Amino acid sequence: MGKTALVVDDSTTMREMVSYSLKEAGFEAVTAGNGQEGLDALSGKSVDLIISDLNMPVMDGLTFIKHVRAIDSCKGVPILMLTTESQQSMKEQAKAAGATGWLVKPFNPEMLLKVIAKVVP
Repeated sequence: MGKTALVVDDSTTMREMVSYSLKEAGFEAVTAGNGQEGLDALSGKSVDLIISDLNMPVMDGLTFIKHVRAIDSCKGVPILMLTTESQQSMKEQAKAAGATGWLVKPFNPEMLLKVIAKVVP
């Protein structure tokens, strides 16, 4: 059985690009347009990886991560932030919230897959 990744981003194009890269690596991609939709998508579903944007409407990435880390079944799931933000303070906030790693948009598919290979067994 393949691995499943949740991709949370308010940009349809970004969700599609990340999903395509993940599918090329053998992942099934589940997508959501904001943090609340991401939490809804996790309800009753097991994922091996979460990739989330930071700046989104309804629920931002930091709030989303905090909620995800409160779910027992998601405590060990790697969470990668994929965002246009690059300030060290934002990276530190994301890490404190429970993010595993940080990638800056625009992303390089090969780099994304290398990072995923490091965090997903």
